[in-house]
Amino acid sequence: MDRHFEETVVAPSNSSAESTTSSSPHIALVEGSASPHFSRVTQSLLRYRLRVATFVMFGIFAVYFVWHVYEYFWVSSVAPENPVLLSMHVGLLLLLGTTGYLLCPRCDVRKGLLRSQEIVTFGLPAIFLLMVEYQTMHACVDKNNMIENPAPGWMLLMFIYALFIPNTWQRAAIVIGAMVVAPLGLLGHAWINDETCSLIMSDNPQILGEVGLKMILSGAVAVFGVYTINVLRTEAFHAKQLGQYRLSRSLGAGGMGEVFLAHHYLMKRPCAIKIIRPEKAGDTNVLARFEREVHASSKLSHWNNIDIYDYGRTEDGTFYYVMEYLPGLNVSDLVHRFGPLPPGRVIHLLRQVCDALNEAHSQGMIHRDIKPANVFAAKRGGFFDVAKLLDFGLAKPIASTEDSNLTQEGMITGSPLYMSPEQASGESEPDARSDIYSVGILAYFMLTGHVPFEYDRPIKVIIAHAHESVVPPSEHVPSVPHDLEAIVMRCLAKEPDDRYQSILDMADALDKCESSGTWKQADAVQWWTENESIAECPQPGEQAQPTDETQIATIRG
Repeated sequence: MDRHFEETVVAPSNSSAESTTSSSPHIALVEGSASPHFSRVTQSLLRYRLRVATFVMFGIFAVYFVWHVYEYFWVSSVAPENPVLLSMHVGLLLLLGTTGYLLCPRCDVRKGLLRSQEIVTFGLPAIFLLMVEYQTMHACVDKNNMIENPAPGWMLLMFIYALFIPNTWQRAAIVIGAMVVAPLGLLGHAWINDETCSLIMSDNPQILGEVGLKMILSGAVAVFGVYTINVLRTEAFHAKQLGQYRLSRSLGAGGMGEVFLAHHYLMKRPCAIKIIRPEKAGDTNVLARFEREVHASSKLSHWNNIDIYDYGRTEDGTFYYVMEYLPGLNVSDLVHRFGPLPPGRVIHLLRQVCDALNEAHSQGMIHRDIKPANVFAAKRGGFFDVAKLLDFGLAKPIASTEDSNLTQEGMITGSPLYMSPEQASGESEPDARSDIYSVGILAYFMLTGHVPFEYDRPIKVIIAHAHESVVPPSEHVPSVPHDLEAIVMRCLAKEPDDRYQSILDMADALDKCESSGTWKQADAVQWWTENESIAECPQPGEQAQPTDETQIATIRG
């Protein structure tokens, strides 16, 4: 089975989405020390500071360009004519201007590209400065029998770097150290390779020492400045963290957002934070679904439904919500990694899913996106194989027009492999029995490792749900018990009236199965203990395969 078709689809609509800019608490998401060096905040700050530094450098070299042109055409006695150097000056200005433009505030620039642009902003001016000083030094020696001090230009360059670029002091020391060495290397090269320069510096040995002392002291001050600025910035972050969250590491990414392991700054409680992708932030339908997922989940309190702790927007408009951290595996990964589950374990997990859905249905809410990737087998409260139902992003009140601007009659919503015939046809409004159909496919998948319809195109799967008969699970796995198979096949009836009429009816039928109660907590403990090394714990919103992440897409036949 191609896992690509496990993703959720929502057919396009011309209606506008509900606003998601309602008042929400603003927080700052701050990465902890265990996370990669580039947090979102640091990367955004680097982009802004680098852009400012680039335009500052552009301004400095633009002013110097005016002097360079004047010197080239009218004061040729001061420096020899060098059209190559003048051409390089023009090229440098063009590169600085282009780099500054590419660092626009709305551009989503990756870390590697930012560091490349940092090299352009400071590396190319350094090379140009070295060439200019080399020419100027020899001009002064030839015409004035003196050596011009090369330190001022380099001191300016390293202080601009220290002031504008957010950095660790160790990395700054490497960059600034290179700037300290450059003018000393230039003087050393002149001393060794130019006879006149050698004579001048031999008569005035203090020149090299004076330049070296100035550069070393200036470099040390610049590095200390970077260290001080970084400490103050970290303290400012911590001051803004009260009652907020500290990101530790990335847990994964999907179609709509990224999930991070985080800790509340005061309570130290681990949690998972889902952050909507920046490129999705402009899609009002995506934001509306993101917000609806939070609102729907927050109304549910059953322990088999995911707990939502918090929700809001950061100051830069990033949407996020905070949910419980679940050690374990989603059912999709569980079956794909370890194969079909024994009937007793299937019933054990299904009963909990039924309980979770019963709460939602009793509140007049249908899930509409039940699939293996949205059911989590977790360790909670010292118990293993605790089922958690996730992702209420497509949840909708039964017989309500509240969300008509998001999903209208005739729209196809859900995951093609797991949607009911009424969802597939879009001809009638799904009710709680639609969720029962999806739970039937979930059971089918757990028992066999297959889904009823495994076509290579979503539209074929959707048509099959509406018109084709289901192959019994026992044809894939002959050992599937007849009573459990009968429950699955009843759930998969084409007509809603032929299915269980409530999720509690299905739960009662599961309780009467011969395999009910055969999967004990001791079995779950033993299984997870034996497989702990390979059953690493993807979190809600993170899948081993990115396509398992609930996404919004368009169905194309």
